[in-house]
This record gives sequence, C-alpha cells and structure tokens, in this order.
Amino acid sequence: MAKVDLSKISLRPFKISDVDDFLLWAGDDRVTRNLRWKTCGSREEALTFIRDVCIPHPWRRSICLHHRSIGFVSVYPWSGDDSCKADIGYAIATNYWGQGIATKTLKMAVPQVFKDLPHLLRLQAFVDVENRASQRVLEKAGFLREGVLRKFTYLKGVVKDLVLFSFLSTDEISSENI
Repeated sequence: MAKVDLSKISLRPFKISDVDDFLLWAGDDRVTRNLRWKTCGSREEALTFIRDVCIPHPWRRSICLHHRSIGFVSVYPWSGDDSCKADIGYAIATNYWGQGIATKTLKMAVPQVFKDLPHLLRLQAFVDVENRASQRVLEKAGFLREGVLRKFTYLKGVVKDLVLFSFLSTDEISSENI
C-alpha cells in the first residue's frame, strides 16, 4: 500500500452513510482488541452502533481519508468534581497502521477538544502495556507518560496493566508533521 498523504486526513462526526466503511475496521478483531467495544459482526450491528452510540456521543469523530471513515477518536468527559478531565481513545483500520495517521489525528483532535470542551484541563489515555505502537503515538502527539497502573482493569476477560498518559490544556501540540 502506498504511503498516505497525511494532508488528506480529516475528522468529522459520524454519519449513517459511514456504515460500510465503519464495518471494515470495527469488524476487525485486530482493531477492536484493545477497545471496550465488541467487534461488529454485521452491517446491522454497525448501523445500530453508529446510530445509537457514535452519533449521540458527546465527542466522537470519524477519522477520514478522502472523506471515508478509517477509524475513530473519542473523548469521554468525566462528571461532577472530576469534570475537569476526560479520557481519549482512538483506533484506525489495520491497513493504515504505522503511517502516522493516529499521531496526526491526535494532533488535530486535541486542540479541538479543548476548544469544544473549554472546562477541560486534562485529557488522559490508558494504553495496554503491551501496545507499544499506541504508546509511541501518544508520545509523538505530545502526551506525557505518567506511569503504569498495575492490574488496573479487565479488558475482554483479562486483567491488564495500563500505561497512563496525559495532555493538559496548557501543554502545546508540536506543529511538526501536522
């Protein structure tokens, strides 16, 4: 596969018409293995997920290449006394791994998140200790590695150690490779 022109990457809200593209990556166990989502098994499941989860979500965007969905980035705001922070997660289709798309996406998304949710002071990401590629994406996007949370969560039936990364509203995104 030819190298992707990162200037063709965009973020936008999901649309029902994304269903076939969405199913290509959300139906791939390699993409969903580190997500709390279950792998979509049919077009109907994908359609329901887009309609009931993606579209009404407070901040979920489709990562697009030439306006076609190849992944997602989501922000999960906390509430109450913890409303100053939000968790961020992302995934892209396996065909596009290792091409800088996730890093580019985070560099695009983070400033927009702080603009759209001005009360936020902190974005944080939790990454499986074995998922070195995702850790590298976060580091390249300017997130700070804070430490390892041992035996922190169950993910698809397995207890996982997670690495915690953060990006504060006062941090700066590197303009390199945007």
